[in-house]
Amino acid sequence: MDVGLILVATTRTGDLSALARRVEAVGFDSLWIPEHVVIPSGVLSPFPFAPSWPEHYGRWADPFIALTVAATATTRLKLATGVCLLPEHDPLVTAKVVASLDYYSGGRVILGVGAGGLKEELEAMGTPFRLRWQRLRETVEAMRVLWTQAEASYSGKLVQFPAVRCEPKPIQPGGPPILLGGHGPKALERVARSYDGWCPIVAEPQSFAEAVTVLRRLTREAGRNPEALQLSPYVDPQEGNLSRDTLKAYQEAGATRVVLLSQHIGSEMADGQAAAWIERLAPIVERARPL
Repeated sequence: MDVGLILVATTRTGDLSALARRVEAVGFDSLWIPEHVVIPSGVLSPFPFAPSWPEHYGRWADPFIALTVAATATTRLKLATGVCLLPEHDPLVTAKVVASLDYYSGGRVILGVGAGGLKEELEAMGTPFRLRWQRLRETVEAMRVLWTQAEASYSGKLVQFPAVRCEPKPIQPGGPPILLGGHGPKALERVARSYDGWCPIVAEPQSFAEAVTVLRRLTREAGRNPEALQLSPYVDPQEGNLSRDTLKAYQEAGATRVVLLSQHIGSEMADGQAAAWIERLAPIVERARPL
């Protein structure tokens, strides 16, 4: 079973090239870089995992720059956004950035995306909070057109552009896989209809398994193959103690990989402890290998 790692990249995280090389050497299959473009000052919408928004969220590096650094330092490691807040991005520019990274990395990009949960950030970046899901869908559709057509155009309600050339094209046919980060019935419907996979934050294997059962049914009803979905849940590594039995339960539930994520670990990575956490989490990769 594959294991990915969320790495919070800030100016205090450490030497990103060296960290990426070590992540690859340990045996993680993928490196996931999260994104917040900006954190507005003042009163903010509630943070879902703590009483307030962690300070380091305002220091995150651009994920595509961070993944480009990682790409130049590695040869096999998959390069993932976890997640990119696409409603805050221009579709034409982002399509070119993602395609360029995929081209120069030899086809190693995974695009984890989300609509965004911080109202003040989305609106500072120009997208009304109530329109974020529509903006996300149209951006994904537009990028796929740009990645696959010699002259691409798109006409949505929020995203429009005339026929253009957008090169280079990605190495991966059709473009990198796009996985949706989201929760609840609406998220499952969106994945089944439009995405290549799902990357939710999950609490334990049983609830994930129940959601996957629903997702597979919805995907079949949408006329798509549920076995083709990449299911990459974000899982708490339990300070490095995530057991083989739990890993096996996620695999039996349908997970393609698990991606290790913890708010506590992320905070420490942001302030210089990433190298230590890579070593502490390495045994989980070993536990997953026989699966």
